[in-house]
Amino acid sequence: MSESEARPSNFIRQIIDADLASGKHTSVHTRFPPEPNGYLHIGHAKSICLNFGIAQDYQGQCNLRFDDTNPEKEDIEYVESIKNDVNWLGFEWSGEICYSSNYFDKLHGFAIELINKGLAYVDELSPEQMREYRGTLTEPGKHSPYRDRSVEENLELFAKMKNGEVEEGKMCLRAKIDMASPFMVMRDPVLYRVRFASHHQTGDKWCIYPMYDFTHCISDALEGITHSICTLEFMDNRRLYDWVLENITIDCQPRQYEFSRLNLEYTVMSKRKLNQLVTEKLVSGWDDHVCRLSLACVVVASRLRLSVSSVSVSV
Repeated sequence: MSESEARPSNFIRQIIDADLASGKHTSVHTRFPPEPNGYLHIGHAKSICLNFGIAQDYQGQCNLRFDDTNPEKEDIEYVESIKNDVNWLGFEWSGEICYSSNYFDKLHGFAIELINKGLAYVDELSPEQMREYRGTLTEPGKHSPYRDRSVEENLELFAKMKNGEVEEGKMCLRAKIDMASPFMVMRDPVLYRVRFASHHQTGDKWCIYPMYDFTHCISDALEGITHSICTLEFMDNRRLYDWVLENITIDCQPRQYEFSRLNLEYTVMSKRKLNQLVTEKLVSGWDDHVCRLSLACVVVASRLRLSVSSVSVSV
């Protein structure tokens, strides 16, 4: 039996096999990109085992990258904890630890490129007005009155944002896509916002921070990721992922693929909800069994090479 025949098969591995057979890619490069805004729970273990496991099976590489674009909610404590958890599961990342913040200068340059192409503009709608203008799932949105600013004006205002001359919430940079799109994520999403917050990696160098959807795809491309694997909740975001990469000058064009999340019955799987339990003192802390379930069952699952299909475990 050949090595490829011995490997377990699922739709992601079938895509990878086809890409390698066709010559689209000559190697496999994945990544695990958590945000360092909390401790990992058992749900993250599926993504860790999938991304690192695929890289191992194909003799490829897997980066550990921290998507650190929200300094107000992130902390170096979570960075160290996540590194330890990845090692505890038996995996090693390729090369140095990556941070999205390493690319802030390049991301800013790509934002300037979009402005120069007429594909991004500085908006002054309030958050409440922006929600109103965005429309609903059944009704199209409407254009911001600031949408047709000149390239020169947008460049000037974006520079003021970067230089700390604009208050938080007063301006943001938005992509100019389609306010009538049936996909809400494509209705002129925000690319940059003003935040006067110190960053655990860059300190006080920046007071504008890129949004996740703008940062994630570019970080993948800059790192040479071949297969960007994430959960199904980001399926609609793939359209924005592709739009950004298609409209900037960058060589690598990774593709995003989605898999189902790990669901456990009778427990909480949302980092946001777990954080609420801790901050409201409904549990004893992050080491409470409700918040930090043992990862042992997922280690066993990875050793048995479970497929990418969702898993339900009663606890």
